[in-house]
Amino acid sequence: MRVSTSHDTVQRTEAAAVQPSAGGLQISGLNKMLGGRSIIDDLNLTVGEGELVSLLGPSGCGKTTTLRMIAGFLAPDSGTIRVAGRDVTHLGAERRPSAMVFQNYALWPHMTVFKNVAFPLKLRKLPKAEITQRVESVLDLVNLLHHRDSRPGQISGGEQQRVALARALVQEPDLLLLDEPLSNLDAKLRVKVREDIREIQQRLGITTVIVTHDQDEAMSISDRIAVMNAGKIEQYSTPEDLYEHPKTTFVATFIGTMNRIEGNYRDGAIEPGDEITGVRPEDVHFSVQRVAGALPATVERVIPRGHFYELYLKRQDATLRAYVTGEIPAVGAEGFARIDKAMTFVDGVLQQAAVR
Repeated sequence: MRVSTSHDTVQRTEAAAVQPSAGGLQISGLNKMLGGRSIIDDLNLTVGEGELVSLLGPSGCGKTTTLRMIAGFLAPDSGTIRVAGRDVTHLGAERRPSAMVFQNYALWPHMTVFKNVAFPLKLRKLPKAEITQRVESVLDLVNLLHHRDSRPGQISGGEQQRVALARALVQEPDLLLLDEPLSNLDAKLRVKVREDIREIQQRLGITTVIVTHDQDEAMSISDRIAVMNAGKIEQYSTPEDLYEHPKTTFVATFIGTMNRIEGNYRDGAIEPGDEITGVRPEDVHFSVQRVAGALPATVERVIPRGHFYELYLKRQDATLRAYVTGEIPAVGAEGFARIDKAMTFVDGVLQQAAVR
């Protein structure tokens, strides 16, 4: 059995961090009280130049409040915000080198796509020729040039989202901010549009912060993810590191699926104790034949999940979910279940990860 400590996890997380530079975004000691309670508590965050970072967490965790402070729509009570090396903490939104895509897109229904995208440039009173050139260029970038004369009500939801993105990009910001930009789209379209956003972001190399409560969305497009809970960042790392080495039970259960079992993991079995044992479903092995380290188990539920099945397995020490492919046992089938990897948490903090 190989054991890695939580100290190893911290080192991996720190190694993944992008060091501060003249570009990107740096937030230091950010605090915000709303309605007499703390919403953001001493938040620190560095986004490297050209990185796409997601603020991920449940409703009420403070992620949108953080984004609004970065954008300049809400003033922090204390702390500093630097964009591209410039302190913008006390600047209004219109004076910051950032642009935001709102959840509801905020498009003018009576304006054409071209005029919606051109609107912020007209407010700056830029020359007409420059406005035309920049708008046409960004509409081509988001593949909407053919809709330049359409109105928002004449195009699809995904296309409206790309209009809102184009309106932000046409301002040539140093920092792009997106607030739940895909929440109004159906599941299939969300996948397509998030891929478009990632492709455009990488092509432009623009520093980007996106707020989402959808872990799959964050995991699929982010360079790093800041998992937020109760106004704090619980863990900030790459998607792979968050999944494989969650620092807390909150991160472990919020990122991916986790068997959360009260008790201690000892040599493949769960024993009574004060610890919490976390086991990913893919780390549970089920077989109708006895295998080393396995305990007798009964199949209680079988749930199709597309290219794999989810089993609920009842052992003498715990009920475990397992992801399996190939031959699928029937409900009520008897067999053996083995835990191949388990994480041990004490007081909500990762202590060790044991691998068989």
